[in-house]
Amino acid sequence: MVTLEEIRQAREQITPVIRATPVTRSASLSQAAGRPVLLKQEHLQRTGSFKIRGAYNLISRLPAGDRGRAPEVVAASAGNHAQGVALAATLCGLSSTIFMPCAASLPKVEATRSYGATVRLVGAVVDDAIDAAREYAEAQRAVMVPPFDHPLVIAGQGTIGLELAEQAAEAEVVAVPVGGGGLVAGVAAALAHAQRSLKVVGVEAAGAAAMLPSVKAGRPVVLAELATMADGIAVRSPSELTLQHVLAYVDDIVTVTEEEISQAIVLLLERSKAVVEPAGAVGLAAILAGRVGGRGPALALLSGGNVDPLLLGRLIDHGLSSAGRYLLLRIVLGDRPGALAALTTEVARMNLNVLSVEHHRSGLSLGIDEVEVMLTLETRDPAHREEIVDQLRAKGFRVDLVR
Repeated sequence: MVTLEEIRQAREQITPVIRATPVTRSASLSQAAGRPVLLKQEHLQRTGSFKIRGAYNLISRLPAGDRGRAPEVVAASAGNHAQGVALAATLCGLSSTIFMPCAASLPKVEATRSYGATVRLVGAVVDDAIDAAREYAEAQRAVMVPPFDHPLVIAGQGTIGLELAEQAAEAEVVAVPVGGGGLVAGVAAALAHAQRSLKVVGVEAAGAAAMLPSVKAGRPVVLAELATMADGIAVRSPSELTLQHVLAYVDDIVTVTEEEISQAIVLLLERSKAVVEPAGAVGLAAILAGRVGGRGPALALLSGGNVDPLLLGRLIDHGLSSAGRYLLLRIVLGDRPGALAALTTEVARMNLNVLSVEHHRSGLSLGIDEVEVMLTLETRDPAHREEIVDQLRAKGFRVDLVR
């Protein structure tokens, strides 16, 4: 088990290269959650995530003999761990080779290269990249840097817990993203010794929840499949090491849905002007969904902000739709002059903003004298959506709710 002294030593080791990221209070998010909400803005860390902490703590401690035998470090990752290892190795004067799946986003691949790493694209998923990285490390006698399954990595991530003990003494609970468990293990271990009154709740995506069944079973459970937008925490299984820390120090493990994650991303953009990746937003999603116990101040650890701009657009659309801010309707009209004008006049009377209109004269379910209109409207919330549909139907329009 990682000790408080090891975490303090990690802090001394990494302080010259990392940022002590701020904790802020959000009035608008507090109102939405019905309790005070604080944000630990680790998405502002170097490389855009917390991963540099653990990676640098391990790599900077490699013995001189190891450096002489293996002048490079190796890792496998789809993004954040790759960038953390790449920068840490460069800062320590070592070369690095990072294996990434072929489907890894181009911005993350290029960012990893920009930090000085040699990037090799292998396989369809991260597991393929991990296998290739292990083979390469063994053949080249290089040092494999794991994303979470190492005491020095856990201690490095635990430095966030030391910062929280100093920055957020008023917090009642902290919600921490959980993938392989290195982050929550380190934070919980630090807080258990430095500030016992602050509870720790781990948060998983429902489609990648390996820690919760592992806690219940008392051993690492391997998921058969992963299905989540939060690729940063899409891990099939925790390690025995991280699980033992969770069992010892973490108060609860909860899950959040894809809709809740995307809504949290949108709220962070709108209310806090913060660009946070899906994995980094799960803590806030759990607080907003009421899954984090207590009524006192709750802190969400925003663990990363590395999101592909193309994906961000889709995430915003998904979040707005989940929050009831979009309304897509299929409306069948008679194919006669003035029919579309009558519909748009009614929409204008309801003071609605039209985002898009599609007009089709053919379709399997259309009569020869009918047309189909696909209408996308901007709405306030789910109740407003229902109100619009009811009003249009009351006016005699044939309306089907698409989304």
